[in-house]
Amino acid sequence: MVMAKCQTASFNFRSSCFFLVFLSVFSSIPLLYWSYSIGYGYCHHQVENKEILLVEPINLLKFPKAWNQLVFSSKQLPPQRLLKIALFVKKWPEKHQAGGMERHALTLYLDLAKRGHDIHIFTTSSSSANIPSIMSNIQFHISRPLGSGYLNQVVAWKQFLEENATKAFDVIHTESVGLKLTTSNNYLNNLAVSWHGIAYETIHSDIMQELVRNPQDPSQLMTDGKMMKVVEEVKFFQYYAHHVATSDHVGDVLKRIYMIPEERVHIILNGVDEEIFKPDASKGNDFLLKLGIDQDKSRSSIILGLSGRLVKDKGHPLMFEALQQIFNENSTFKDNVIVLIAGNGPWGDRYKELGSNLMVLGPLERDQLANFYNAIDIFVHPTLRAQGLDQTPLEAFLTGKPVMATKVASYTGSVIVNEEMGYTFSPTVKELKKVLYKVWEEGKKNMQKKGGFARERGLKLFSATKMAAAYERLFLCISSTHDDGKQEKKHEHYCIYKLHQEID
Repeated sequence: MVMAKCQTASFNFRSSCFFLVFLSVFSSIPLLYWSYSIGYGYCHHQVENKEILLVEPINLLKFPKAWNQLVFSSKQLPPQRLLKIALFVKKWPEKHQAGGMERHALTLYLDLAKRGHDIHIFTTSSSSANIPSIMSNIQFHISRPLGSGYLNQVVAWKQFLEENATKAFDVIHTESVGLKLTTSNNYLNNLAVSWHGIAYETIHSDIMQELVRNPQDPSQLMTDGKMMKVVEEVKFFQYYAHHVATSDHVGDVLKRIYMIPEERVHIILNGVDEEIFKPDASKGNDFLLKLGIDQDKSRSSIILGLSGRLVKDKGHPLMFEALQQIFNENSTFKDNVIVLIAGNGPWGDRYKELGSNLMVLGPLERDQLANFYNAIDIFVHPTLRAQGLDQTPLEAFLTGKPVMATKVASYTGSVIVNEEMGYTFSPTVKELKKVLYKVWEEGKKNMQKKGGFARERGLKLFSATKMAAAYERLFLCISSTHDDGKQEKKHEHYCIYKLHQEID
């Protein structure tokens, strides 16, 4: 018996499937059907329980989902073409004092430099000594920041033009508004911008912070100003040729709310270094021993971990209140739960009030941060800042740890897509307490199982290798369309995902 099912997709591939169905009826092919998967059509051809995918070529610039899902060049193979790339970023990270945007730039461009590309970074520093000599093919163009801390656009652009005159850049990339375009005269068709937070998301952030505000504190909710900022962004975002959304949610917002054509919006999820953030139980145990937590104590306790800036908008007042209430109402929970907090900020001292089972460790270097993740059972991310896709949950995923995070669209849509790998909660003390109790009741074995699913998803979508391969392919594609927006035929294949490539 032959079964076939065909659906309409965005490619004219249906007739091919019907033709193959016809062949299957009059040949030994037992099964053929049409499916629609991660944004493009393909036929499944099953012969003797082996599945062959006949994939329709796709235009990557119109691919509707995360490029991380696709398989590009191998890490071991050299790139098909070396590029000269200009990066504009507000600040280059200094050790552990980096925000998510700077860490993204560091991870991405170290990988691209290792691939052989010629990298020029336009950034700020109060002293050139703060910028290390990393690799011979990474060159820094330093300028003093404005009073607001932002990159001086006039100075940076002058530096860019001088370097561009020696040999033209193939691609220009800006991390958010490192390079801000405000008029059509600035439009560059080889420019891509990665958004790590947009004004539309801040409205959700303000709502969450208002919900947890102490009634004695004044309200900070000023929606009129935020609405006008969204309108301003909708206007000047149009001048960027290509937009990289760092989460599925932001990709949707850029297309629907900001009205940017779909062929100019590309979703590339943030990635973290899988060589640093990986499971290593022995390093986790050593980390705990140095903190004075022996194996008997660690085995009998659930260890919660938090990391990042210990400030209000990262949800620490919410976490503090939830823990304080649980500790007061349940002494068993208090005695059998350890909370480790990596980072610094005003809420560090407040956390110390909750007792000896809660330890504030201060900021950690990346290697130590990896050991920290290996030491915990679950990572807690109570952020009230619904902007971008934070690095810390991704680091926990790669290390094989489940995550519990606020119900922010970027997390629920791209990271914690079900309870196999973690938990999400509404930003209220009541809901956070409910999930904390659930984690405690389910125990360490369940956390380990969920951590396995988390790492599996992390390796598939959130590794630095995946992210860098996607950006490299985007940059190759952009550089091939640089000549007045018309593809040079010898390079046009960079914008096409080939038939023979496998699906991840």
